[in-house]
Amino acid sequence: MSVTESEKHRTAHRTLHTTQVAAPAEVVYGIVADVTRWPQFFAPNVHVEHLEQGDGTERIRIWATANGEVKTWVSRRDLDPRSLTVSFRQEVSQAPIASMGGKWVVTPVSATSSLLELYHDFSVIDDDPAGVEWVNLALDRNSDAELTGIKDIAEKADRLDELMFTFDDTVHIAGDGQDVFDFLNRADLWPDRLPHVARLDLKEEVPGIQVMAMDTRTGDGSVHTTESVRVVFGTDRIVYKQTTVPALMTAHTGRWTIVPADGGVDVTSRHTVIIKPDAVEKVLGEGKTVAEARAYIHKALSTNSTTTLRHAQAYAESRRG
Repeated sequence: MSVTESEKHRTAHRTLHTTQVAAPAEVVYGIVADVTRWPQFFAPNVHVEHLEQGDGTERIRIWATANGEVKTWVSRRDLDPRSLTVSFRQEVSQAPIASMGGKWVVTPVSATSSLLELYHDFSVIDDDPAGVEWVNLALDRNSDAELTGIKDIAEKADRLDELMFTFDDTVHIAGDGQDVFDFLNRADLWPDRLPHVARLDLKEEVPGIQVMAMDTRTGDGSVHTTESVRVVFGTDRIVYKQTTVPALMTAHTGRWTIVPADGGVDVTSRHTVIIKPDAVEKVLGEGKTVAEARAYIHKALSTNSTTTLRHAQAYAESRRG
């Protein structure tokens, strides 16, 4: 039997996950359609890269967690803003999945509310029952998380500009970009290299995908724990998402980029954060505002990033010297 015939005889499994959203259908559709913000909005989503973009269609590579594992795949999506639907089909899947596709459907219920449906169809390699169970569990977890993320963001859409912000810190390093990359890539050595890192456990079972847990010292002497997934691209870019975030945030993503400049390199740390408004007074004290939380988070993250960049600078410049 050829592979094509084998694929035809695999059992197709189907799932449906739904949620009611107290937001206009167009707002909900906009969140589904814009994959560039998925890592901030969807808990399982680590990173998305556009491979191709056309009129109403796109190819994307996604990195996401599934049942505690980091998976990556390529999907083609067809976007129809008139019918408020987005169809998707994985071009390259990871075991145990043999094929995966589906559709997002947004249906207006009223001018200020909508129904969001997420359909999946899938097959698994060799029709393995254990594989079916694994995929169903992953879909239940991830779909529920994605629907919850969309619902939360859509219902806070009028506050999103206040709650979500991005900032950069850049340092010029008169050294070799490879040395800077080595410093940033070898995060397992940070407890010995960076004063604000108390502990760091790093696993890289798949080259270029790092899973790490880190204890960070803050300015007041306290220590907080974060967990992150990092995706390493070549030797000039590392992107990451915190999968366990501090109490003030609902999401935190970032990236390190290394760009040749003036005989050395410009190294930039970028952070994108969404503040958890319900936690502001609990963490910072009664009467504190979202604006004060933004300033607090910006200062804390910028201080740590700049410290890392300065130590990377010293490392790279000493090696060139």
